[in-house]
Amino acid sequence: MANSLLTIDMITRKALEILENNLVLTRNVNRQYDDSYAVEGAKIGTTLRIRLPDRALVTDGAALVAQDDNEQYTTLTVASQKHIGVQFTTAEMTMQLDDFAERVLKPRISQLAASIDADVANSYNSIFQSVGTPGTTPSTTSVLLGAQQKLNEAAAVMSPRFVTVNPAANAALIEGMKGLFNPVSTISSQFKNGMFGEGILGFDELNMSQSVKQFTTGTRTGAHTVTTTVTTEGATSIAITGTGSQTIKKGDVFTVANVYSVNPQTRESTGSLQQFVATADATATAGAYTVNVAPAIYTSAHALATVDSFPQSGAAVTFLGAASTQYPQNLVYHRDAIAFATADLLLPQGVDMASRQVHNGISMRVVRQYDINNDRMPCRIDVLYGYSVIRPEMAVRLWG
Repeated sequence: MANSLLTIDMITRKALEILENNLVLTRNVNRQYDDSYAVEGAKIGTTLRIRLPDRALVTDGAALVAQDDNEQYTTLTVASQKHIGVQFTTAEMTMQLDDFAERVLKPRISQLAASIDADVANSYNSIFQSVGTPGTTPSTTSVLLGAQQKLNEAAAVMSPRFVTVNPAANAALIEGMKGLFNPVSTISSQFKNGMFGEGILGFDELNMSQSVKQFTTGTRTGAHTVTTTVTTEGATSIAITGTGSQTIKKGDVFTVANVYSVNPQTRESTGSLQQFVATADATATAGAYTVNVAPAIYTSAHALATVDSFPQSGAAVTFLGAASTQYPQNLVYHRDAIAFATADLLLPQGVDMASRQVHNGISMRVVRQYDINNDRMPCRIDVLYGYSVIRPEMAVRLWG
């Protein structure tokens, strides 16, 4: 029986299926905001303001204490358009769809998926909570349970939680955990595939991605201290004294002596030093930095509490990892920590073929045109998207 001619809609749907199946990190983040971009002809730079949950103080006694709203907002910007170019002929369009996908689509779409995942993996530099020993590949349950502890102390919702690690950490963790009370089906899957599966140590999924990023720390060496006591609720910067003209890089993580994190529900100290992340590069002038940080500094007297006390002048500042050193940034996260949104690109007129399809919050456009000068049929497959860390307290960096 002769094959029927594949339609552009069939090709687009298949390409979208391949893309989704090849995404790793991005597959498990929050995509509920995509409908906000479901408009014809979206462009790079469109911004969505996302409302975060309100927090308030609990008051003792019968007397009413009215409180102002503490609703917080963050933004997600559609900032990236990626495409991959393919060429397929009308003869190839007479193939069976699976054959066409295997020969024409899969080799290219998998690269597009890896590129999107690599972008979203940059989320690490907005995440302040960290576990693991920099320079040591994680290989035991203790690092994963330590990440769970961080999420629990931050009152993150229990499920769904995910882990995405690089190939080195994946191999080390499987070797280190292969005999630890794992269900037979899990051990079987690890043995056959060399990869973790689902439902491990409280995580819905533990997977491997080659797109996990490497982070190179700043040149900050020697002793660092807080220059000036922080006194303002909601402060987002700390003055630090260091040496010479050294640098602190966006993504550097540090603690301040005697400044402990608090549980956001009870506002009581967790007993763990609060970790801060630099949200922008900072270069010391005569040994003085002003470092923009996250989270914002609120003491336990405030509904948005993040620390038990303000950083004090002279308090020691301790950075995570050695200076000027590269470390893998594996990620542990609740789905709502990161938001990912795609937008509907314009369908051009006057071309040979054009189609746009949406599935599970991902919008993809495929356009084919005839090139009369070279007698070819070039085709482009586009995705317009943005991502943002909207709940950083619900994610943890697992250093390698």
